[in-house]
Amino acid sequence: MIIVKNQAELNAMRIATKKTATILHKVAAKVAPGVTTQELDDYAAELARKAEGRCAFYGYHGFSGHICSSVNEEVVHGIPGRRVIKDGDVVGIDFGLVYGGFVGDTAITVAAGEIDPEWQRLLDKTQECLTAAIGQAVEGNRLSDISNAVQVVAEEAGFSVVRDFVGHGIGREMHEDPQIPNYGPPGRGPVLKAGMTFAIEPMINLGIHKTETLKDGWTVVTKDRLPSAHFEHTVAVGKEVAEILTIPDLES
Repeated sequence: MIIVKNQAELNAMRIATKKTATILHKVAAKVAPGVTTQELDDYAAELARKAEGRCAFYGYHGFSGHICSSVNEEVVHGIPGRRVIKDGDVVGIDFGLVYGGFVGDTAITVAAGEIDPEWQRLLDKTQECLTAAIGQAVEGNRLSDISNAVQVVAEEAGFSVVRDFVGHGIGREMHEDPQIPNYGPPGRGPVLKAGMTFAIEPMINLGIHKTETLKDGWTVVTKDRLPSAHFEHTVAVGKEVAEILTIPDLES
């Protein structure tokens, strides 16, 4: 069942998601050659404590990080550790925060130093996929309109869409109904209603769409080991336009 939030619930989510986005923004700004993914994780944990929130990923089904840090060919769920970020890497950071009984979830992929122009195009197009998908999160549309928007932008650019992992509903729980694939035909699935809240998260590969999970049981990589990009916003379906909830407070 897809939960429709009332105004009080949406207001609480706005607070939680702004905090989530602000922390992600600050952590992403620390990405640079020579920094370890563990340093990024430690910083996120510190910021979450200061925000009086709880990192949603930490301990989730045994996950050991406060963020997911996925470098280059790592698609999602990378575990922070000793890996040193190098010039030319692309670094995906996924962060969730629980605050006031609600969860925010957001992700970004950023460049460390100078990156290959085609890798930069991958990042740009993945962000375009997210923008196009959010544009479909409007009352009266169907769920697969969101999915189809991602696929169209990605494939028109010559990239491939990860099929093994999906976006999701979000609210009091990090993962609520429905699952939101990033591919498929339009016009299918439940009719969207204002007040539904989704974590929309395109995962787009430079090469083939196939992935595999490493022996750590978490880190997902591209099968061909070419780079991947991941962007995510928590959004609320609107009557005429979707509301992006994970907007950082740049003054904090």
